[in-house]
Amino acid sequence: MRRSLLRGGIGIAISILALAIVVRQVDVAAVARVLGNAAPGWVIAVAACIAIDVACRAIRWQGLLAPIRLVRFVPVLGYLLVGYLANNVLPARLGELVRSHYLGDREGMSRATALGTIVVERVVDTAVLVAIASAAILLLQVRGIVASAVLLGAGLTGLLVVGLAVALVAHRLPYADRAVAAVERWPSVIRLAGRLRGGLAVAGRPRTVAVAVCWSLAAWGATVVAFAAAGQAVGVELTWGQAALLAAGVSLATAIPAGPGYLGTFELAAVQIAAVFGVGAAPAVALAVLVHVVILVLTSLGGAVALLRLGWRRKVVGAVPEDAGAGDTPADATP
Repeated sequence: MRRSLLRGGIGIAISILALAIVVRQVDVAAVARVLGNAAPGWVIAVAACIAIDVACRAIRWQGLLAPIRLVRFVPVLGYLLVGYLANNVLPARLGELVRSHYLGDREGMSRATALGTIVVERVVDTAVLVAIASAAILLLQVRGIVASAVLLGAGLTGLLVVGLAVALVAHRLPYADRAVAAVERWPSVIRLAGRLRGGLAVAGRPRTVAVAVCWSLAAWGATVVAFAAAGQAVGVELTWGQAALLAAGVSLATAIPAGPGYLGTFELAAVQIAAVFGVGAAPAVALAVLVHVVILVLTSLGGAVALLRLGWRRKVVGAVPEDAGAGDTPADATP
């Protein structure tokens, strides 16, 4: 509990700092004027692209869950939107924990196993995002802090991939038996680790990961189009390369544990990246605010509808408890 509160407090502080920097760099009245003149047709196009993005992400998560348990698309979409709604009101991406608990309670799956699939999803998503940003940097020949940030993201992605690989083969590493023996006094910890690894094990299925990568590319493709459409809405002409770098860079910035809805970090990243293209601070913030508001409105409304449809209380009778032994490890998934 204390760690969650500390993480949340740090996230809120980061958001406040980022917002303060943005406000100092931009004329708020000018941003309001730009948004007030936004073309409605392009705003609708932004919303359509974000809806496609969310649908692609739900299909991707459904595919990662499939080796463990087959879950229909509509419930998966609902669980995903509930997590997004939680991210919009809770700091530091705590919505990822909410959706793992929500799915686990309703599908009779260990919540730790569900969380393991989300970890794999995050690694795949980050790897695809860094690849898009790197390609855009090479295409646009961008240098400076933006390029350095993407290179840092590439390095962190490499560490994530290595960490995931180590988690999958941890039982085969030297002294693994000694580590298990050392924690035998806490059998619940061993069971929890085993269940988490049950979700992580989907990363040992090349076809499953390849499909997840394809859906990630589709999702980010829709987001790139959304940023290009938002540019058109506020009078900023973006090339596809510029739209890709904006979408990827802003999204990488939201990986920082900020306040609810990634407020502040989203807009600050947009201003810094757009400046590389010669876009002024006011239109850059207007573009970012437009995309950000559309994302928050669609995911919040979708999450609220999902909550009304699925309910908040646990619905599965005889669901698999956290300390059960069967039913959560993917068949033939152990590397």
